[in-house]
Amino acid sequence: MKITDIEVIELRVPGWTGATFDGSYDNCLVLVHTDGGITGIAEVDSVPAVIKAIVNAPRSHTHAMGLKEIVVGQDPLQVEALWDRMYDWTSYYGRRGVVIHAISAVDIALWDIRGKALGKPIAELLGTRKRSRLLAYGTVYPLGESADEVRSNIDRGLKLGLQAIKIVADPHWREDVRRAEMLIRTAREHVGPNIRLMVDAATAWEKAEDGLPLMPIFRDNNFLWVEAPLPIDDLEGHARFQGFGVPIGGGDLGLTTHYEYEQAFDVGKIDIAQPDVTMAGGITELMRIAAIARKRGKRVVTHGYKSNITISANLAFLSQHWDDEPAEYSTSKSEIRWKLTREKFEIGPDGRIPVPEAPGLGVSLDTAIVEKFRVA
Repeated sequence: MKITDIEVIELRVPGWTGATFDGSYDNCLVLVHTDGGITGIAEVDSVPAVIKAIVNAPRSHTHAMGLKEIVVGQDPLQVEALWDRMYDWTSYYGRRGVVIHAISAVDIALWDIRGKALGKPIAELLGTRKRSRLLAYGTVYPLGESADEVRSNIDRGLKLGLQAIKIVADPHWREDVRRAEMLIRTAREHVGPNIRLMVDAATAWEKAEDGLPLMPIFRDNNFLWVEAPLPIDDLEGHARFQGFGVPIGGGDLGLTTHYEYEQAFDVGKIDIAQPDVTMAGGITELMRIAAIARKRGKRVVTHGYKSNITISANLAFLSQHWDDEPAEYSTSKSEIRWKLTREKFEIGPDGRIPVPEAPGLGVSLDTAIVEKFRVA
């Protein structure tokens, strides 16, 4: 079996302007086709036009060419070798950032092909599946600027059956700590002591001094982690959030490859790596990030705020992971987020979602939704 083509499809909800930090209203699908009648599917949380250019770019020289030229004609089952080939043959203009985003998508699609060809779900290709259901945690964004808005927005997650909720900080928190404290305490009081809470600072704080005053408040309200406290390049600032008794997560705002995660662990002192499988290097690189995390005694909790394609890739990894970590579950109202695949991930009474058991990713595209939102 050989790879015959890579197809890149841009999707966008009509009227979406990208004015807020939500990646669910547009999408970039990447399909890897083969002469064996198997197509691997993937998505990437990046800029579709740029991904398309990286896939289709003609050769400049032996270390600067598009991904299509690198993989077409190759055996799709040699997934790890193809990752190394893509990384090497794009090294002149790649190695980090958006080129790794594009490699991530191709890699996920190749894992999907491998699973379909072998008749196994990806989880069983990565290792021994240890769990068939995983706790879902829902990201509530925006949280709101008043106690009533906080309660109303959190209720969206609770109505889905979530038993773990991640709230998102706002820039105004750094200007009014007392008000931020009120919103944080409102969230805890509203959900009670048994719902797990986390917080994503997600660009709300520009320097450590913006967020440090809130750390004792998160500790006192039993928050499981503080995510992305600062812009990702401020690793020294990340390290300043240690010592408050609340684990610090990082990486979801743009780290790619295990090389950058090594720096986040060793310089930024983060406790939890939060790679996005569609950005950090795909499933192949996710396993490498996990290996360096385990060596350092750190955790891995994957990021994912896209569609059920990303959720399925994360479930495959987390189901065989050494710890029972939760899976991110976007609560976005975007139709693309909920309907892009025929399969759904319903939250059970235990707050958990099922791991796909079908070969590959275990999900399939709803072609009607693809055509509805396809950008010409």
